[in-house]
Amino acid sequence: MSTQYAFCKTRSTLQSAGFTLVELLIVVAVIGIVSAISVPAMLRARRTGNEAAAIGSVRALNSAETSYAAAAAKGGFSPSLATLAAACPGSAVGFISPDLATDPSVKSGYTITMAASASSSPGPTDCNGVPSETAYYVTAVPVSAGLSGLRAFGSTGAGTIFFDATGVAPTEAQMAPGGGGSTIQ
Repeated sequence: MSTQYAFCKTRSTLQSAGFTLVELLIVVAVIGIVSAISVPAMLRARRTGNEAAAIGSVRALNSAETSYAAAAAKGGFSPSLATLAAACPGSAVGFISPDLATDPSVKSGYTITMAASASSSPGPTDCNGVPSETAYYVTAVPVSAGLSGLRAFGSTGAGTIFFDATGVAPTEAQMAPGGGGSTIQ
C-alpha cells in the first residue's frame, strides 16, 4: 500500500511542475503588448534628445565663433570646424571640443557642417595664418530624417538658431531678417 501511495504522490508532483503552453503564450503576448507600447515612446525620446544635442552643438559653435573672432582672427570668423578646433600658438586648447573637429561632424544623430556664408568675403588671417571670413553659416541636419531627428537647424553670425520641421536645413535667405524662418524659442 505504501508503494501505491508513493506512486500517486510522484505522479501528481510531475503533473503540476512547470507551465502549460497556454500560460507561456499569455506571458509572451503580455510582453509583446508592453513592448509595442513602449518602443514608440523610446524612439520619440531619443529623437527629442538628439534634437536637444544638435541645438546645443549649434549654440556651442556660435559661442566658439565669437571667441575665435575676438581672440584669434581680429574680428573674422572661421569658415570650418577644423579651423575652430586648432589651438593658437602658446595654447593647448582650441575653440571647440574635439568631437566637432572634423568637417562635417556627426554627433548624436545629426550631421553638423560649417562654411563661409554666401555673403561672406575674406577676412584677416588668424593666429595660425589661416584666412578667416566675414560671415559663417552652420547647420545641423538629421542623419536619418524621422529616425534620428525630425527638425534641422541652422545659424549665422547673428547667433539666432532657426529650424525647419521638414528635416532640411534652413537656408541663409530664410534666416535673414524678414526671410520667414522659424526661430527656436
